[in-house]
Amino acid sequence: MKLSKNQISLAGEFAVLSRLTLRGYDANLTLGNTKGVDILVSDPESDTMFKVEVKTNHQQVLNKPSFSKVHGKVVSGWIMHKKHETLVSPNLFYCFVNIHDDAEKFNFYMVPSKVVAAYVRDQHNLWLKEKKKEGKAVVNSDMRIFRLGIKTEKYPIETPLAERYENNWGFKN
Repeated sequence: MKLSKNQISLAGEFAVLSRLTLRGYDANLTLGNTKGVDILVSDPESDTMFKVEVKTNHQQVLNKPSFSKVHGKVVSGWIMHKKHETLVSPNLFYCFVNIHDDAEKFNFYMVPSKVVAAYVRDQHNLWLKEKKKEGKAVVNSDMRIFRLGIKTEKYPIETPLAERYENNWGFKN
């Protein structure tokens, strides 16, 4: 069965919500009423509020790295927008979710917004520079891609590592 983008997004949000709830957080879906935030989270132990934006992809082969000629070997990538270059708050996190094709396996990467903003901006600038160097006509669109790197690889820009943010349920920066 082919899942729609909306079904994949909802599955990712509910999966994140369940993981947060099982860890003792008070977590609630915003149901589209809070722009740019999918889940509002309260930590009853520290009395701290967090906002989580969930980005989900659905891969046929989980844990198989992808390769970009410009950015190198990465765990995966998620489509972002230019606006994510400037959305920075100490209480805003992105949860990047990989759902395996059979929907039995999930990977979760909880990344602080400041890390996402810096990477999305820097990777786009690198991509523009490399394409111009190749002599290609470049359309500077609003689309961006967030990627998670692998600790054994070298990257042309600072790249957040999957190992650092996988299952980062404690909202660590």
